Amino acid sequence: MARGRPSRAAAAAARRSTPARSATPQHDTDADADADGDVDDDMADAPESHAQTPAPDDEGETPAPSDEEKATSERSPSPVAVQTFPRKKRLGRPPKNRPPDWNVIEPDNTSEGGTPIKRKRGRPAGGGFRGRPRGGPAQATRVPIDKEGTMMDVLNDEVDLPEDAEGEEKVDKVGVLLGGRDYRVRVFTITGRGDRLYMLSTEPARCCGFRDSYLFFTKHMQLYKIIIDDAEKRDLIERDIIPHSYKGRAIGVVTARSVFREFGARIVIGGKKVIDDYYVTAAKERGDVEGELADPNDRLPPLGEPYNKNQYVAWHGASSVYHTGAPSVPMANGKPVVGKRKVNITSANWQFEHARSASRFNSNLSAIRKANLDGLYDPHTNLMCYPKITQPTHARWEEVPASQTDVPDIVRRNYLVVDMYAQKPRYAGLGIPGPDGDFCDIGPNGLPDCDEEDLLEMSPESREVLLAAKRDEEEWKNQWHSETVDGARAKIKIGFAGVPV
Repeated sequence: MARGRPSRAAAAAARRSTPARSATPQHDTDADADADGDVDDDMADAPESHAQTPAPDDEGETPAPSDEEKATSERSPSPVAVQTFPRKKRLGRPPKNRPPDWNVIEPDNTSEGGTPIKRKRGRPAGGGFRGRPRGGPAQATRVPIDKEGTMMDVLNDEVDLPEDAEGEEKVDKVGVLLGGRDYRVRVFTITGRGDRLYMLSTEPARCCGFRDSYLFFTKHMQLYKIIIDDAEKRDLIERDIIPHSYKGRAIGVVTARSVFREFGARIVIGGKKVIDDYYVTAAKERGDVEGELADPNDRLPPLGEPYNKNQYVAWHGASSVYHTGAPSVPMANGKPVVGKRKVNITSANWQFEHARSASRFNSNLSAIRKANLDGLYDPHTNLMCYPKITQPTHARWEEVPASQTDVPDIVRRNYLVVDMYAQKPRYAGLGIPGPDGDFCDIGPNGLPDCDEEDLLEMSPESREVLLAAKRDEEEWKNQWHSETVDGARAKIKIGFAGVPV
């Protein structure tokens, strides 16, 4: 093989650098190309032979083509049938020089004749947000009503529960309350669902103390949530039950009858326990007092004025998204609204915050004393001094059981109610009580101690009076104990992290 002459194998490889598409599978073409390459290599290495080798004559001689037929075949080659295979979109980073057929995907927006269909503006018809179907989901026919998974049927848009004879006298089948009762929230009918009364799920949820309707249905699984469709939603918008901005949201409703059956007196205006409850027997078993208000925080209007049912409507201010944090009425002297201060307690600041809280409490006591009495300012100590007889020496905290007080349970759970009682000795001279009474002031503390000789020299009447006074003094002082006991101090245990556990 000459050095300056390129081989036929290199020319064949150059011609095959561009992939050719054919009707034959790829692996067959590669195999043929490899075979041709091997033959070319062998032929390039073999010495040239000018002698012609006769072809084997097996079945007969084949006539050789003429020169005109050779010229015609070279000038007009027959077209190669190309079959395209559908190919998925390739993964990875595309190359710089892309072939013409790179990621060619047939569009699906063409007609049968191949003419592209003009794309319309807006969302697809019948589609919701990001391709989701419009309208509510398919309503279930059976739902669980407890955590154990007990299934019950859904009938007339509510769970089919056993009826109570006493409760059926207070509400009819469509949810209208009987006996002069009325709901605390708005009720309405829905087109296509008859005369049955419904409520927006967010309104009874806020009325009964829930932050949102999700917890409302999660905690009370006997309530059945209904998602209305677009036609029902448009009807509620036209009747001004929901605002126009809610047309793109999922609106959940619940039957008024099922809400009354679940909450009873809590959903009734001025509702009273047992009297306005659906399940009377269950209310008595819980220990509810008959005739007591079910919701003491309910703001009842004066006699003759209608009840404000819009107080639980989101767009009327019931939702937190409509609250700005500023008072609706200006405060006097521009004072800010007093709120509870939230402090993040850590292992590094809990002692400081505890001390600062105690200091703030002492400042409040001093302000109360200053408002009640005008003390005397001592410039030497920078303190306000008050008469000794006006200041208590001890304080005792006592928790009153629920059976001995008329404070409602809901107030006891959410607030600290304190009643102050000033207790003094039966007569003067009994001294300062408590185990630390002797260290509170200089001088004698209470009645003097007498020796046996002094008692023997006293008359029987005087000795009896003195001993009676000593017993009163001992009883008075034993009513008070140390700060740990009377102050109701908690026994704090400090963990390894340095914070109470």
